[in-house]
Amino acid sequence: MFTGLIEEIGTLRGITRNGEAMVLHIGASIIMDDLKIGDSVAVNGVCLTATSLNSQSFAVDVMPETFRHTNLKDLQMGSAVNLERAMIANGRFGGHIVQGHVDGIGSIQHVMRNQNAVVYEIRPAKSNIFKFIIPKGSITLDGISLTVVKSTGNDFQVSIIPHTLAQTVLQNKRAGDTVNIECDVLGKYVEHLLQYSSSNQGNDAKSSGLNMEYLAKNGFV
Repeated sequence: MFTGLIEEIGTLRGITRNGEAMVLHIGASIIMDDLKIGDSVAVNGVCLTATSLNSQSFAVDVMPETFRHTNLKDLQMGSAVNLERAMIANGRFGGHIVQGHVDGIGSIQHVMRNQNAVVYEIRPAKSNIFKFIIPKGSITLDGISLTVVKSTGNDFQVSIIPHTLAQTVLQNKRAGDTVNIECDVLGKYVEHLLQYSSSNQGNDAKSSGLNMEYLAKNGFV
């Protein structure tokens, strides 16, 4: 599990492709302090596993499922990537719950300056994820924990402070570039439970008591 607080920007030093499978070799410094083989690392918001490493870089495997559903396939030699190690139990939880399980890709429509902030307008490739995109709710773009400031059903906006811009690869992104989108996992679990409860007519659905009436009564919707 991750928090969406990027630890450093890494550099892609090598790519090995075999069809839709890839091995990425990523240069880094900060996260190498205690990184071990088998550890999880979020690369542009995608949860991957370190398979080999030295003092200045590590390698990760990208399987076909990840290749198809993220923008990792667009990386080239020298590309900058956001990096975050899995959170530790004794640390502050500064962002929100990020799994590194990407829900889809979005394209940047506009980049606009708003005084000390920069606003990014994003259009998801699949509109069905808008049910999880809520104004003032959490969202992850390329592994960065952000807050949705506006959602129209076609596009949504996030506002970036100077520090976040300086410490992440968003500083290099322009209109037309893509980002990996991960929606808040809490909303996805609520939707799944509601669908299960409404479709299951057996004892499990009756005993759970979880439905829209219950959620509305208790202030969840």
